[in-house]
Amino acid sequence: MRLANLHDRLTLVFDGGGVDVEVASSGRFGADPQAVYDTWDEFRSWAKAVVPADLTPTDLTPVDQTALGAPVPRPRQVFAVGVNYAAHAREAGYPVESVPIVFTKFVSSLCGPNVTVALPSGCVDWEVELVVVVGRRTHHVAPAAAWDHVAGLTIGQDLSDREVQMQGAKPQFSLGKSFPQFGPTGPWLVTPDELGDPDDLWIRSIVNDTVVQESRTSHMIDDVPSLLAKLSAVCPLLPGDIIFTGTPEGVGNARTPKWFLGAGDVLISEVEGLGRMTTNFAAAPSTDGARAFRTGAVGT
Repeated sequence: MRLANLHDRLTLVFDGGGVDVEVASSGRFGADPQAVYDTWDEFRSWAKAVVPADLTPTDLTPVDQTALGAPVPRPRQVFAVGVNYAAHAREAGYPVESVPIVFTKFVSSLCGPNVTVALPSGCVDWEVELVVVVGRRTHHVAPAAAWDHVAGLTIGQDLSDREVQMQGAKPQFSLGKSFPQFGPTGPWLVTPDELGDPDDLWIRSIVNDTVVQESRTSHMIDDVPSLLAKLSAVCPLLPGDIIFTGTPEGVGNARTPKWFLGAGDVLISEVEGLGRMTTNFAAAPSTDGARAFRTGAVGT
């Protein structure tokens, strides 16, 4: 099953188009793309009965990629995992055997899959990631049962302003990664049963015409079941929460010379079975957010 946020309405996606969930369910499920995760098991049972072969062309709405929003627009909790691929840990200077770095991207940074991001500085970096969407309240889950608690997967970009991230005596992970539209996700949620092996998916990102990251999610240090077990051992994961699972090697900050995104650049993010996102970049209209944070010059 593929599930999208189309024109801010919950939509089932098929090869020929989309089906508005509120209309097709006669109001049993609402249009809000976020609310569905609170009744995920019930919704999924209903959705399985919506068979593409039974749909006529008049039942389907064209899926305009430019009208897609974040599949999970307002999660209560956003978890993000750093240095979760061995090669990326090495390029970032972290020991591979260390405990995963966990932080958050604030919800206001989340957006849909095809956006233009205003660059707050000249130090914005790319990080393509597999994003997990939680489907059930999850507390103290064992790795063997973890996939049963996953609603689906989507693509994410953990865009990072390295200038803000590295300010101060300790890194400012959450602030450096939470400027507006620094969390593109999409194009839709895909349930694990649609994927041959959800623990081993090809993943890559391209800046303009250059492949900058390419790996497989099987190269994670902590795979999806392990991450759910470790996170839920500390706090309950709630339906509709999302988890950015880490990025492979190839980020701009680790290159010599460093390579950051600039106005006019195009970033393509792809994960096997999940589709692709295209993110464009433009100069910020006025304020330099990174510099304001560093100097405290935030205006009067």
